[in-house]
Amino acid sequence: MIQFNLNGNPVKFTGNPETRLLHFLRNERGITSVKDGCSCQGACGACLTEINGEARLSCMTAMEKLENAEVRTLEGIPEEIRDVLASAFVDKGAVQCGFCTPGFLMRTKILLQKNPQPTRDEIKKALTLNLCRCTGYVKIVDAIAEAANRLHADHIPEKIFTSAKVGDSYPKYEAYEMATGKRKFVNDLHFDGMLHGALRFSDHPRALIHGLDLSKALQVKGVVRIFTAGDVPGDRYVGLIFKDWPLMISAGETTRYIGDVLAGVVAETAETARLAASLIEVTYEVLPPVTDPLEAIKTASPKVHPDRENLLETCRVYRGGDADELLKGSAFVARGLYQTQRIEHAFLETEGAVALPDDDGVHLYSNGQGIYVDRRQVASLLGLPEEKVRVTLVSTGGGFGGKEDLTVQGHASLFAWLLKRPVKVVLSREESIRMHPKRHPVTMDIAVGCDNDGRLTGLKLYAVGDSGAYASVGTKVMERVAGHATGAYHFPCVNLEALTVYTNNIPSGAMRGFGANQVGFALEGCIDDLCRQGNFDRWQFRYTNALTEGKMTATGQILKGGVGVRATLEAVKPFYDKARIKGIACGIKNSGVGNGMADSSEVIITVISESKVHLQHGWTEMGQGVHTIASQVLFEETGINPGIVEVSVDSNAGIPTGMTTSSRATALLGNAILDASEQIREDLKTHSLKELSGKSYKGSYSYNLTTKPGADAAEIITHFAYGYATQLVVLNDAGEIETIYAAHDAGKIMNPVMFEGQIEGAVHMGLGYALSEDLPMNGGQLVSSKIRDLKILRAKDMPEIVVLGVEVKDPVGPYGAKGLGEIGLVPTAAAVANAFTDFDGKRRFELPLKK
Repeated sequence: MIQFNLNGNPVKFTGNPETRLLHFLRNERGITSVKDGCSCQGACGACLTEINGEARLSCMTAMEKLENAEVRTLEGIPEEIRDVLASAFVDKGAVQCGFCTPGFLMRTKILLQKNPQPTRDEIKKALTLNLCRCTGYVKIVDAIAEAANRLHADHIPEKIFTSAKVGDSYPKYEAYEMATGKRKFVNDLHFDGMLHGALRFSDHPRALIHGLDLSKALQVKGVVRIFTAGDVPGDRYVGLIFKDWPLMISAGETTRYIGDVLAGVVAETAETARLAASLIEVTYEVLPPVTDPLEAIKTASPKVHPDRENLLETCRVYRGGDADELLKGSAFVARGLYQTQRIEHAFLETEGAVALPDDDGVHLYSNGQGIYVDRRQVASLLGLPEEKVRVTLVSTGGGFGGKEDLTVQGHASLFAWLLKRPVKVVLSREESIRMHPKRHPVTMDIAVGCDNDGRLTGLKLYAVGDSGAYASVGTKVMERVAGHATGAYHFPCVNLEALTVYTNNIPSGAMRGFGANQVGFALEGCIDDLCRQGNFDRWQFRYTNALTEGKMTATGQILKGGVGVRATLEAVKPFYDKARIKGIACGIKNSGVGNGMADSSEVIITVISESKVHLQHGWTEMGQGVHTIASQVLFEETGINPGIVEVSVDSNAGIPTGMTTSSRATALLGNAILDASEQIREDLKTHSLKELSGKSYKGSYSYNLTTKPGADAAEIITHFAYGYATQLVVLNDAGEIETIYAAHDAGKIMNPVMFEGQIEGAVHMGLGYALSEDLPMNGGQLVSSKIRDLKILRAKDMPEIVVLGVEVKDPVGPYGAKGLGEIGLVPTAAAVANAFTDFDGKRRFELPLKK
């Protein structure tokens, strides 16, 4: 027996002494403020606890180490201290997705009891155990410094939030509950009689399955049932663009990557299910994998899909004549063969789902990025009408595009539907890295020309993207590579080809930036090379060629308003002039999926009582703050206090919405709320909220004027809006990054604190993309599935980030607002590469960069 105190209460533990404290706290004590973000790799800090006054990772602490120990979680901190810490995090905007925040609060408490007034550098060093993928750490360091001040009795807190109006900072929806660990994520949910599922993945990227031996797995005590492909009652294949992704691979079929699921085990506990899954024996005929996209498109290559060519799609844009001829006549030409790497999203909360039988259907709790798309795919898998599948969003602990594709939602729903019991399926960190799509590795052969006056003449691009085993949204990513190839500049002539290719690697799909990052790196490197050849000033060259109203994007869309490139260049100009060693890059990123597809949103606003208003929409809250913006727009239009607004996302509302992607939710939902608010405003002229109790208001907005790539249209409209940015990277004399100036045109800055947080977090992700992050594969296998090996930057690794807000109003978005979530990292890698080249004169063609 092991005896210790937990939050001041005695505990006598008689279980397995090797049990991790994390699992004891969550599974036996129901303490879910400690989060499992890395599956006991000791790499994320989300499970951090205080043991005998020291910061300790509960995932790395065996129960046998706790004899006579004093253990504290957030629940054991004195309420007044916890409130000070949490309020500081909320007020400073340090809470985004919120999954990691309780761990940061614990670290703050332990730091400040040892060092009541730490410096910013001391705070950053103390955060080495903690990982955040959303904030870039700037607001977290601010919050800890503020908490240190507030713990002094004579300190008067700075007033951050004075109004909920659009354009003012207002606290993020549920931020306090997330900071204190009270708001539940999917893996925190529990239902009576709930079972747990685990998946058996393929050992090989390409292998013919001769058979599965389930006998050893079935003998494990606690196993309820094992499912295989034959148990799927409906269509076994799902997919966002093409239905090419099977829920499970059947015997007699060939695997396409190491994340293919061969079977699913349901058991009384998650540990039992995983043990049994590991005991399923598979008989394979291992085949040589197709791993090089340049080889995959050759005629002699084996097919990844027997009924499809490996070349999934070619996106072509030819306008303005023959680029080769134009480049021959250009005064200066920059060329390069550029290569970008595969990147893992590394959201702190892995994919999870809980499904329950619901009369003659199922009720799914999902942390995916599109509940209505989840509903459609789950209904297809189960052979049910869509109305028999209800999907409730559990706000997700980060997404960045990586939770668009169906992962475990289908398995959990299948298991619950057939067993008629609740089933939870949550991926471990290793499984998450193995299964979900990544950022595309792209090879780009590019040539860019200009005349003697420094005006761009033409661009030619041949790009090949490794889309991996399944289509996901790979074709759309490569369309964005082509559609953003000219960046934030006007080119009179472009010849573009972007190929989407199947391989036996992990699929590639949506990730923040969605192709604009990759091609921006190549383009901006060439722009700087033209400046060196022609002795042009790098800032002036960009300003001269920048897009303005009446100029064309890569696809030929003539921009009609809200073009803020030059305004962002002007914002960094004073810092550019002062800096000695520097790199500069501009960026453009679409809002909305466009390309001939409608972008739409609906909202239902119901007055429950004078103290409660229910706002329903279809967009996923994953840290970006869409719930907060919705509440602020409603307040701006109607005066309804955001403090009484409850926001939910549930398919029972019947307002089908697409994926939360393409930086479009604020624009579309905001416009829908404007529509609904017209009638609310009228009714409030003659009625009180109390008198309107029970009344619902529906609003909608749709933009359906975009054109398909290559369409013969009178006017090309590829997207309804674009965001623009300029980033300046300044190095010190040793060639190290000192400061990043990020000037971003948001159209209208809806919430300044959240705006800064989004840009700071995006710059952090962009720096990792530039300097360190990679997810290499060898022969279709991962080199590592450890989160530390992803080399995500920690707080101590971050330079100073200065965010410069620019507002050039967009004609479509509410109050002129534009998409913001992705543009934040589009120019970063290019600006860093250009800074390094300014330092040593060596051009860089590959990410991550080598100094």
